[in-house]
Amino acid sequence: MRPQSTITVVPVNRPLTGRVSPPGSKSITNRALLLAGLAKGTSRLTGALKSDDTRVMSEALRLMGVQVDEPDASTFVVTSSGRWNAPGQPLVLGNAGTATRFLTAALANFDGEFVVDGDEYMRKRPIGPLVDALQRMGVEASAPTGCPPVAIKGRGGLAAGRIEIDGNLSSQYVSALLMAGACGQGPIEVALTGSEIGARGYVDLTLAAMQAFGAEVEAIGEAAWRVSATGYHATDFHIEPDASAATYLWAAQALTGGEIDLGVANDAFTQPDALASQLIAQFPNMPAVIDGSQMQDAVPTLAVLAAFNNQPVRFVGIANLRVKECDRIRALADGLNGIAAGLAVEEGDDLLVHANPALAGQTVDALIDTHADHRIAMCFALAGLKIAGIRIQDPLCVGKTYPGYWDALESLGVALQRVD
Repeated sequence: MRPQSTITVVPVNRPLTGRVSPPGSKSITNRALLLAGLAKGTSRLTGALKSDDTRVMSEALRLMGVQVDEPDASTFVVTSSGRWNAPGQPLVLGNAGTATRFLTAALANFDGEFVVDGDEYMRKRPIGPLVDALQRMGVEASAPTGCPPVAIKGRGGLAAGRIEIDGNLSSQYVSALLMAGACGQGPIEVALTGSEIGARGYVDLTLAAMQAFGAEVEAIGEAAWRVSATGYHATDFHIEPDASAATYLWAAQALTGGEIDLGVANDAFTQPDALASQLIAQFPNMPAVIDGSQMQDAVPTLAVLAAFNNQPVRFVGIANLRVKECDRIRALADGLNGIAAGLAVEEGDDLLVHANPALAGQTVDALIDTHADHRIAMCFALAGLKIAGIRIQDPLCVGKTYPGYWDALESLGVALQRVD
């Protein structure tokens, strides 16, 4: 079975140099696929990510009557009537949070009964707040466990009005409502409650994609938007490389004193995780406190890098990591402590990493339980660049967002030992 396989990264004794092109952004690709599926006409999405998460999104669209062609390894051509048909079977979306949350809201705009489901991991990830918001908008939707599966009975379009949602719960809920709002029966206001929003930069990504597909969105102060019921129009849309994937390459460069050309400048990324490049550039003197709230998917990379820092690092603002593909705070602490006892401590929802540069060059016997989480697999591979004996369980889970990750490391001269 897949979880029994392992990869061991053989430590390197030289700077890693070369060129690696990260795949397209998962976050932007799934937004673009959704919007192209909602638009009438043919859209060409270039630079796109082809991975497990984008595969389940494209397959769901196909099941509802949208034509999705893949002429090459980084292009989707999406042709839609702008209307979706109930498929007569559940839309099974693996462990793709973006696909699950975005489709749940969008389906309320169409006639028929839909079920949005996922794998055993997705069935543990919360979606109740989004379902509650849809119910307050008059949508017949239910998720008895507060997690998928979700049942939605669409009646042709979201009703005009105002909806409030706690933006600190997940930016994906906010993005889902915003994108669905343009296909409603009238203008919809999405307003945030609470004092802050987790990963606000991802809402900005959503707004930019919506506008590219013709939506009219007006900011109302700092915490609300009015979305006009314009629908979307087909367009050609280019997707930038994935900043979350780039963090592993930036960290590999920092750990080995190398120089890896990603083919794109750090400041050219619009995704929130690109902020991590500024912290990685400070290694081995990263700050004592890192607020991960606005770059949540970069925290695993930074946490492993912190193990080799010159001073301990406390990660704050990361409570949402507990409800990602796995409890990433716990998985990071367990993995780091498997390398060296006491290396990491969970303090509430903070993660404290007790830096120990002397770890470099040591040999350990550490089997990293990835919990089928792609980011846990990829970040602990970085530790293997400096420490011998780190075995990554279920290495194929990287296919969720970066299927070519292991090939990328090998292209830089990193040796991998595989056990199937």
